[in-house]
Amino acid sequence: MGRNRARLGALVGGVAVVVALAVIAVLVLRGGGDDSGDEARAGADAFLDAWAGGDIEGAAGHTDDPEAALSLLDSIQQNMRPEAVDLRSTGPGEEPEGDDIPEGALSVPFDATLTLEGMGEWGYESSALMVPDEGGDGWTVRWSSAVAHPALAEGQTLVLTLEDAERAPILAAGGEELAGPATVWDITIWPAQLSAPDAAYDALDDLDAGIDIDALRQRVDEADPDQAVPVVTLRDEAYQEHAEALGAVAGLQFADAVRPLAHAARPLVGGLDAATGAGASGLQERYDEQLTGASSGAVVIADRASGEAVETLHEQGGGEPGTPVTTTIDADMQRAAEEALADLGRDGSIVAVQPSTGDILAAADWPADGFNRSLQGQLAPGSTFKVVTTAALLEGGTGPGDVIGCPQYATVEGQRFENQGEFELGPDTTLREAFTESCNTAFIDNLDRFENDTLPTTAEAFGIGAAWDVGAVTFDGAVPPARSPNQLAASLIGQAEVQASPLVMASVAATVADGTFRQPVLVPDAVEERHEAGRALSEGTLDALRDLMRETVTDGSASAIDGVPGTPHGKTGTAEFSDEEGELSTNAWMIGYLGDSDLAFAVVLEDGGSGGSDAGPLAADFLRAL
Repeated sequence: MGRNRARLGALVGGVAVVVALAVIAVLVLRGGGDDSGDEARAGADAFLDAWAGGDIEGAAGHTDDPEAALSLLDSIQQNMRPEAVDLRSTGPGEEPEGDDIPEGALSVPFDATLTLEGMGEWGYESSALMVPDEGGDGWTVRWSSAVAHPALAEGQTLVLTLEDAERAPILAAGGEELAGPATVWDITIWPAQLSAPDAAYDALDDLDAGIDIDALRQRVDEADPDQAVPVVTLRDEAYQEHAEALGAVAGLQFADAVRPLAHAARPLVGGLDAATGAGASGLQERYDEQLTGASSGAVVIADRASGEAVETLHEQGGGEPGTPVTTTIDADMQRAAEEALADLGRDGSIVAVQPSTGDILAAADWPADGFNRSLQGQLAPGSTFKVVTTAALLEGGTGPGDVIGCPQYATVEGQRFENQGEFELGPDTTLREAFTESCNTAFIDNLDRFENDTLPTTAEAFGIGAAWDVGAVTFDGAVPPARSPNQLAASLIGQAEVQASPLVMASVAATVADGTFRQPVLVPDAVEERHEAGRALSEGTLDALRDLMRETVTDGSASAIDGVPGTPHGKTGTAEFSDEEGELSTNAWMIGYLGDSDLAFAVVLEDGGSGGSDAGPLAADFLRAL
């Protein structure tokens, strides 16, 4: 998995040998009466500053052979690619030693420090041989390859080689890879061979891979006929599905490669930057340093003609592979959740957690390469939030059998609230019936049983709105105090400013199941301190909520999961929102848990439908697949 990358770029001044001055001039210099040493240093500084600043052409202009200097300095820059270069003269020009020294030449010592990718700083001492100009008004570098580095001979250059460590995988709890090496196919177009352009573009459009066909046509038209034009990179399964149709089109080219890819939970796992190979999103980005490992590298002298290494100047060990990131994801459960969403083909999420531990067992999203809605979504939870609202009523002394009514409409500050389909259950409706049938007006009509901070206080027992340390980026819910009766009314049914992610709502169900809020966790080794709820619900409240959620399945709006193995408990929700065009739409919710299994879940489908008729069947498909 490693790859060699030639990196070039540091400046290193060559040894400057100064021709011996006339004896009397040397004596004068040593006596401090001549400024030649400082003037030679100034000439060397002009050369070093230009080189260090990336002005290769300018640096070459300070030598007596600009063409040769430019060629070598540019070669080094391309092969080393230093992140930073520091070149500093360390003293005035001095009398050089050696043979064939030009008359009047002085040697200026300097230090070179290069910051190299994957290796940090590399430095050495050197010197530049400075020759006075004929007019006596300046100094020029006497060029040789040794100016770039004292060990360089003519025809040689400097090269940085890096061997990347093998990137570690991201693992499910059982050791299965959620992300690791996989085959991909790079598709390109050879314009000169494109005999049937329309057929080629139709075949590429059929991939449904987000290719801008019009822009691609323009790029191909403007390209060199014999220059490959990149089109798209496909996963192996997507390529194999269309391989026959693609292969029948002249001008399309295909090359396979192996790269780290997310195999499951793609929005959660994230991806890599195509250019650098570094983590660019999700867990790949958060744990990039751990997954990347330590590269090995070396600075070598190489023959410019053959490219073969001649001598190693500096070597850094490493090559240690990255360390895997292990999650709590159950691979089979994740697969079941993703297959259920894919079969439906609608934007949505399924999250599963283990009530006894808080472990996140599944976090699936559709589209598979879309937004990580499951952990980061900020959505109105609708009537699934009535679990919290009902907990507040129960904690306040209202019993499941107490009559609270369910009118057709409830009006607060001029706004009329209604139930889905405008149903009513009548004035004798109990809290139990209002919960199981999901009657909005029943809760809103009892607004006087709540204070403005009742809901956020109750939500604390479910951990909502706190800062969770999960091991990944999450949205942990928001239940702000109501600022008006109207806002309080909407908050009671999970609207207004009440927001939650699917993970938060799965955790609400898990809290009812276990009796204690246990903060969800995805990467246990990265979690330093789990949030603990500031308050707890009474046993009476928990028992009542469990009965109500069970009856919602057997006799209420969550009947879609009735009959699912494991004694399911549930609560439906349909949350209204305005879409991008300002039209009213809904998000469909279902949350719940299995009484005979250590499993809680949340399902949401965006933009259309209701909890009972849309999210409920999806939840049933997921649970039956386990």
